[in-house]
Amino acid sequence: MRGRALILVENLSVPMDRRVWQECTALYQAGWEVHVICPRGAKQDTEPEAVIDGIHIHRYPLRAATGGPLGYLREYGSALWHTFRLARRLGTFDVVHGCNPPDLFFLVARATRGKGTRFVFDQHDLVPELYLSRFGRGEDLLYRAVRGLERMTYRAAHVVIATNESYKQVALSRGGKRPEEVFVVRSAPAVERFHQVPPDESLRRGKPYLLCYLGVMGPQDGVDYALRSLARLRDEHGRTDWHAVFVGGGDTFDAMVALSRELGLADAVEFTGRIPDEDLLRHLSTADVCLSPDPLNPLNDVSTMNKIMEYMAMARPIVSFELREARVSAGEAALYAPANDESEFAKLIARLLDDPDERRRMGEIGRARVAGPLSWQRSKAALLAAYEAAVGSR
Repeated sequence: MRGRALILVENLSVPMDRRVWQECTALYQAGWEVHVICPRGAKQDTEPEAVIDGIHIHRYPLRAATGGPLGYLREYGSALWHTFRLARRLGTFDVVHGCNPPDLFFLVARATRGKGTRFVFDQHDLVPELYLSRFGRGEDLLYRAVRGLERMTYRAAHVVIATNESYKQVALSRGGKRPEEVFVVRSAPAVERFHQVPPDESLRRGKPYLLCYLGVMGPQDGVDYALRSLARLRDEHGRTDWHAVFVGGGDTFDAMVALSRELGLADAVEFTGRIPDEDLLRHLSTADVCLSPDPLNPLNDVSTMNKIMEYMAMARPIVSFELREARVSAGEAALYAPANDESEFAKLIARLLDDPDERRRMGEIGRARVAGPLSWQRSKAALLAAYEAAVGSR
């Protein structure tokens, strides 16, 4: 056995959090004893304790934030208290692996560390950029506090795991880390999970084409941009030959349903909420075009969008706004509208609907990227190298 690893995550339950679950299974297969502390899910991952595929999961109750920054302070405070409580019960670990947000888990690592314990910072989000993009309050007092917590997290980390090269550059510059302390572990879908199934024509609701959005629905995720683009597809291009499905949930779910009605799209747009994997595969296997409407903002420009990776794993063509890391991920598997330009976004959807050969070509390119240079096997190797560097530094 390599040692004991404790993974801390607050954003999602496990194994629902696919990136964290892939990391857990990779470490377990490499000989680590793996424990995870995370919140309970609302409809799945509800048990307080579970052992799944040899991985020990410890879950706590957590009420998601509502409202502005104060709601998140309450959520994160509760999560931190429960994480402390469970971590102290579990004893010492060779590695404490903290997945942000929030940038607070270095406190748990300090309080529970034993002799030689190493802290691995798995930076899922740039929290200062997330704050700017989500709340639009500028660089106020809370923003400066967030920057301070990020600095302390970098300082405490023996190794940093970055999701892409943009995040790595932030760790090197803003975080002051050395190149040998930062490892890029890209989020990549498990190709065995994302596979083609027979298309389900009933999902088109009698229309020739199906458009699909998959992902979280938060203020920075651009579902409102997608809906306004669909209204322009109808109004500016005269296209009513499509049905659109939005799969996922989040803070703005109800607001987006209301916006679809305001735009007169209620009969053309369907919101499913979160759905089981088998239903997700049916939707993506039937979709003609997939939407990645994340607008340009300080966070989205440098973040890898899981939805793009999953669309590519299913060989679906994508329409995206022009974002730095979106282009790095998708390459020629996507068409890119100028940042936040809803008319151009609609025009690119129409272009793909009229060109089945281009849709097929783009889908094949995406699938090849996910199976090759962007595969989880490469990220898995980088993850294990990060752990070797962490424990080797002892």
